[in-house]
Amino acid sequence: MNSRSGPLAVVAAAVLWGTAGTVGTLATAGSVSLAAARLVLGGALLGALALVAHRRAPGRNVPARGPLRRSLIFGAAAVAAYQLCYFAAVGRTGVAVGTVVAIGSGPVFTGLLSWIVGHERPSGRWALATAAAVAGCAVLVTGGRGTGGVDAGGVALALLGGLLYAFYAVVAARAIGGGMESGTVMGVMFGGAAVLMLPVLALTGPGWLASPGGLLTALYLGCATTGLAYLLYGRGLRTTPVATAATLALAEPAVAALLGVVALREHLSLVSWAGLVLLALGLVVVALPARARTPDTAVDTAVDTAVDTDLDTDVDTTADADVDTTADADVDADLDADLDADLDAAAPPKAPARSPH
Repeated sequence: MNSRSGPLAVVAAAVLWGTAGTVGTLATAGSVSLAAARLVLGGALLGALALVAHRRAPGRNVPARGPLRRSLIFGAAAVAAYQLCYFAAVGRTGVAVGTVVAIGSGPVFTGLLSWIVGHERPSGRWALATAAAVAGCAVLVTGGRGTGGVDAGGVALALLGGLLYAFYAVVAARAIGGGMESGTVMGVMFGGAAVLMLPVLALTGPGWLASPGGLLTALYLGCATTGLAYLLYGRGLRTTPVATAATLALAEPAVAALLGVVALREHLSLVSWAGLVLLALGLVVVALPARARTPDTAVDTAVDTAVDTDLDTDVDTTADADVDTTADADVDADLDADLDADLDAAAPPKAPARSPH
């Protein structure tokens, strides 16, 4: 996968996540039971695919280091805990505030964690684009209206949910960067989370799964919005920095809002549409590849190279001229010495010198 297809894979995953809310309205289950069934089915699918990959290439699809294995286990716990924190936050402070805080804080926490753990300092462009996307998400969800009384405990739970999301995203990115297959990483984390969510599904009443509509809804949510979506997300993490991927995942509420308008006949205010545009602009900016150098830099480099070449040529020419001059002088001296010797040999002998009286 090249660097350009990575962000596209993440956005495709976010599009699938955005369909979950609309499809979920077709089931008669409560939100917690629906989320538990989605994670159990999707995690089971991802875990099964990881098991098949392990049998085909056992040496490549198993983390060799102990710390990496432990981090994947903690990542699985974070996946399950995120679901519980999110729905608890929504129950205490409302859907709008809970969604904005949990989803909006995710990219911020991801950028900070990737900086602390992996020393990948987010760029200024990422910070501005993420701020625009989060602000657009907030305006889109709230419609510019006041949120009324905000429950502090609910906000804290939503922030914890955003931190948990950032944690398992960074864990997945580091495991993939360490050489593990992305599908195996997602299978280990979400397969483990599925096991942890089984008691939640049992306690919330899974009877609605017996109806054809409920079963089909759960299968779509599990296979498409969890299994396929996180396979795409993992593939995107191969070439996309995790902080960028977390920001691109904010396409989810935009897709959910558009589906609500088209499929459920929901109405968006003018302010919400403005928030949607701001969110889209932020996503476009963060998805654009960074330029390695500017045209001015390239011109300066070319000029410097040309100047250096001219200087080297002048130095070489001067050095060659000095060498030639020295060699000519040596040859002339040798010729003069030979000529003097020949003349001395041809001249008559001189009388010896006498002492005076």
